[in-house]
Amino acid sequence: MNSLTPFFSPHGVVVVGASHDPTKLGYGLARNLVLSNYQGAIHFVNPKGGSLFSRPVYAQISQVPDPVDLAVLLIPAAGVPEALIACGKRGLRAAVIGAGGFRETGAQGAALETKCLQIAQSYSMRLIGPNSIGLIDTHLPLDATFLPPPGPLAGDVAFISHSGAICAAVIDWARGQGFGMSRLVSLGNQADVNEADVLTPVATDPYTRVITLYLEGVRDGRRFVAEASQVARQKPLIALKVGRFSGGRRAVASHTGALAGSENAYNAAFRRAGVIRAGTSQEMFDWARALAWCPPLRGRGVAVLTNAGGPGVTAADAIEINGLRLADLAQETRAGLAAILPPVASLNNPVDMLASASPEQYAACLKLLLSDPEVDSVMLILPPPPMYSAGAVAKSVIPVIHAAEKPVVVALMGERLIQEAVEHFRAARVPEYRFPERAASALGVLSTRADFLARLNSQPAAELERLPGTNQILAQGILDSYLHQIKDSHKYIDETTSLTLPAEVLFSLLAAYGIPVLPEVLVGTASEAAATARQMGFPVALKIASPDIPHKSDVNGILLNLHDESQVEAGYRQIVENAYLARPQAQIQGVTVQRMAPSGQEVIVGAVQDAQFGPLAMFGSGGVEVEGLKDVSFGLAPLTSQEADEMIDSTWAGQKLRGFRSLPPADRQSAREVLLRLAQLAADFPALTELEINPLRVLPENQGAYALDARASLKG
Repeated sequence: MNSLTPFFSPHGVVVVGASHDPTKLGYGLARNLVLSNYQGAIHFVNPKGGSLFSRPVYAQISQVPDPVDLAVLLIPAAGVPEALIACGKRGLRAAVIGAGGFRETGAQGAALETKCLQIAQSYSMRLIGPNSIGLIDTHLPLDATFLPPPGPLAGDVAFISHSGAICAAVIDWARGQGFGMSRLVSLGNQADVNEADVLTPVATDPYTRVITLYLEGVRDGRRFVAEASQVARQKPLIALKVGRFSGGRRAVASHTGALAGSENAYNAAFRRAGVIRAGTSQEMFDWARALAWCPPLRGRGVAVLTNAGGPGVTAADAIEINGLRLADLAQETRAGLAAILPPVASLNNPVDMLASASPEQYAACLKLLLSDPEVDSVMLILPPPPMYSAGAVAKSVIPVIHAAEKPVVVALMGERLIQEAVEHFRAARVPEYRFPERAASALGVLSTRADFLARLNSQPAAELERLPGTNQILAQGILDSYLHQIKDSHKYIDETTSLTLPAEVLFSLLAAYGIPVLPEVLVGTASEAAATARQMGFPVALKIASPDIPHKSDVNGILLNLHDESQVEAGYRQIVENAYLARPQAQIQGVTVQRMAPSGQEVIVGAVQDAQFGPLAMFGSGGVEVEGLKDVSFGLAPLTSQEADEMIDSTWAGQKLRGFRSLPPADRQSAREVLLRLAQLAADFPALTELEINPLRVLPENQGAYALDARASLKG
């Protein structure tokens, strides 16, 4: 038996803290459990004893008879540890803690929460909460919450939430919107059970068609991605992740670290797992209804059927914004529409039937559009018809929608005059929205889901295999040797120390992973620079070498295209002086000499270790304007080939690699390979907290790519 089974299929439930006082939450919990028509055993515990809802109230948990496998504790926080011990001795293996007063209140509450978890673990007991309002299964049925009635309608959308207050609001709102829920789980503080734990148990519920999540964070990012990836293959997952903006950001030295941020990490994680990210609560449930009630979308061609021109134009714009297109109607479809509609009606898409359109015309035209092979979905727009009731139109089109194998969404515009139509559509499980923009967004999410499933079907099974030429043993030796040198120099380091890798160490590391580099040579004098340049061959570039100057161009610490020894000697003195003037306190190690690379396009490739999701790879526009342009994309490392392609193609820098105006096509394949190799390096060595190649010079097609400059931070 799964350790979470008692939460979702309990044989008996005991309410610890059941109250006789109708103003107490313990009364509300007992009432909801009884009124939910739960078919298992229901038990109440309160030291005062007596009876409640014609059931005995036991003074102690030990007195509760079988069957009982789930406890819901609604007692003050201080009494929870003792109650958990009693539950454990009684043999219960699942408990919901409804009380607040734990980690959210400070150090003392956190200690109490830890104590509760330790008690539970000693009895092999799983906990939901603290600070949980409980859980609901409308089909079992079971309502183990203290929320005011009525509860949610029985339906097919599950909701997992970090916030109990959001649960209460969603239940009431969903009921008002006429759609039902299957399961609801309030996770609270997640002392034990978290969002990743409940995904699979909720997804295995046969009544659940879509899972929605309200997330304030995730406990274990990689585990969440692993669980969500499996669930999303079977059922759509929609997440509303809040807390997008932060009042401050830690100081970071690399562009990658500065641009990564938690939001890009979440976006990359959701994309990897197939989780659809909603921007608002309304959007999440708009999408959930479409995914639950519509057949799968098979293409991007949309037909719009309306009785007014303005809403049709609005819909056309919204369809394009959501990545879809207006379908080109077949000649046979146009001829059929012409036979049904007045001569002045528009037979183009959007199809404007005019204000006089009858319920019968709506139904006949909708049937024609759905039969057109160029049409993959239909948006039906229904402002209040002047000559007929909106309810009559709804009744006429619902049988057509139910018979179709293509999605139909309804933009039901208005308020009082459309209420009858609203009730008809909701009862028939046809997704209806107040404006065309929301209806188009719903079609857009059907397309997103279809694209995800198509990628699953086309993705090779072993795509995450290591690329040849990534020598992890050699790279480990390079890092170990460097750390030994640091320790031999009597410099104190521990796991919190951040070290900037010297250029020669970093370039050796990149080469160990098959990333082409133009070697840099560190020199300490102008004459040494000239001699090195002569040996390399002109032209060369000079760069200031300092662990305190991560962005060399900020201090005029780079000189390019130096063609002779005199230029090199003068250049050496110039950039050292520039560095001292700009950063008087900086440690100047010297200057690096590097042969100039052939011309090409410049991009940035980077990686950073994210606290939630581990290594995160980046690709985008390189050079000095990377943070200003913010033309970057992120993915969880290591990357699949498909993910690398998607990252590159989602940026302007990546699109330019295919050629643009006077820019010839560049060696995109080599840039893609560098991205894959750098992502693998970051995944293999979590101690590399930040890793960046900027710029990566991408040469013309079939000529390769070179790392011209790079930096990395290593955690001691």
